[in-house]
Amino acid sequence: MTYIIAAPCIDVLDRGCVDVCPVDCIYEGPDQLYIDPEECIDCGACEPECPVTAIFPEDEVPEEWESYIKKNYGYFEGDVERDVAKGRAG
Repeated sequence: MTYIIAAPCIDVLDRGCVDVCPVDCIYEGPDQLYIDPEECIDCGACEPECPVTAIFPEDEVPEEWESYIKKNYGYFEGDVERDVAKGRAG
């Protein structure tokens, strides 16, 4: 399981969650922040730091935002530019 960032983060991009993440698994995308499910250690440190209540454990994402689960996982699938920026490819 991982944490998911949902709709309230769109265009807000508050980085308080990034600052407290002990494994640096939160990345900035074009419209919101994303949590890498391969890197997340499920510590929950990010959740209370979100000023717009956009971060949820994957199994607790509100029904109206369940599409963000797929969006989050999709962000980390096969994006060479992002992987280069993260130092994973190149």
